[in-house]
Amino acid sequence: MKTFVSILILTVIIGCQEKNPAPATVPDCIQQVIEKIRQETVWNPPARVYRYEFKGQEVYYIPPRCCDIPSVVIARCDTLCAPDGGFTGKGDGRCPDFAREARNPVLVWEDTRSK
Repeated sequence: MKTFVSILILTVIIGCQEKNPAPATVPDCIQQVIEKIRQETVWNPPARVYRYEFKGQEVYYIPPRCCDIPSVVIARCDTLCAPDGGFTGKGDGRCPDFAREARNPVLVWEDTRSK
């Protein structure tokens, strides 16, 4: 019984983690991208921004809006690459190892507006 209660408490704590960190923890350029997305109609699927560790640096990944609209990876406010999307679905070829080497994904922001 003690184990069950411990697991239940841990599940509640993990479930309460903040999905959208304080704006001060997200670079201004990423905040600008988020604000731009908020000005647009709701994406399908809804827009999300993730933070990863990739090749020793913090990067932000915005999944593609549609099959042919490439995503971007931004590190220190510079665009690194489009790891997926585009005509071939393989991005721009500048970071083919992103899916394999990106570590510690954190959901930074999710558009929760309804259609």
